[in-house]
Amino acid sequence: MKLALFSHCAIDSITLEGETHEQIGGAACYAGLIARELKFDVSLFTKFGKDFPQQYLTQNKIKFDNGFSEKLTTRFAINITGSDRTLQLLNECEPIEYDTINADGSLITPIFHEISSETFSKIKKDSNFTLVDPQGFLRRVDSNKNVILENTDLDLTGVNAIKVNPEESQKIVTGTNDEMMIALQRKGVEHVLFTNKTEVSLLVKDKIYSITLPNKEVYDTTGIGDIFCATFCCTMLKEKDFLWALCFAGGSAQAALDSKQVGLLKIPQKHTIETNASYFYNLVKYRTI
Repeated sequence: MKLALFSHCAIDSITLEGETHEQIGGAACYAGLIARELKFDVSLFTKFGKDFPQQYLTQNKIKFDNGFSEKLTTRFAINITGSDRTLQLLNECEPIEYDTINADGSLITPIFHEISSETFSKIKKDSNFTLVDPQGFLRRVDSNKNVILENTDLDLTGVNAIKVNPEESQKIVTGTNDEMMIALQRKGVEHVLFTNKTEVSLLVKDKIYSITLPNKEVYDTTGIGDIFCATFCCTMLKEKDFLWALCFAGGSAQAALDSKQVGLLKIPQKHTIETNASYFYNLVKYRTI
């Protein structure tokens, strides 16, 4: 099966426990690698500069066309304390060019303004199944280049699934957590994924399904959301079962956290994801709203 992935590659300077690690990343890498681990062909729509080691993509058989830019790669400085992190934008590459999709589904997960509203609309119209992580649509920078979130009018028509946390959802809709999930659903989204640290919820029709990730020590959280989204998207495309997709996504995120690795080294193996997913499947709770 094939996944079309829309996101910039990035180079991250991750500061954790007093040490700084320079890692290649961005949703393009995290989501692309986990999709490959799940045996999907990946067509990546991205941009990167001469400072990015593109051989890393080719070695992992992630396909990309027109990815090279005269501008340098998007860069972030990331400071992590527990489950909290701050971001500073160091460089921004050029926007992604749109091309026709030939895939079973699309994952749209911008990291900073690389997808225009026009490109967003075209992708949705061409895609059979679309999952959106809106973080890059909502991000702005202050005078010190610190990344902040701002209220954004986001057209979610044609979106099959969305993944948000409380801070992101508050920039698109308003209300309590349940009210925001319902408001996103009313915008046309069939599957609303809501992650609140260790609590993971999924709204489908009039029911909220939830799992709780084991409350273990948190290490590097960079890319966990991308791993979660790609796993959910791939599982939905393959199994057509939103409960399995929820459990696989949670299992993938938990396996990445359990690895205690920095950057892309935390990408989990398929057998570990499957073990975690089976564990979560027996613990899913649900309630009607």
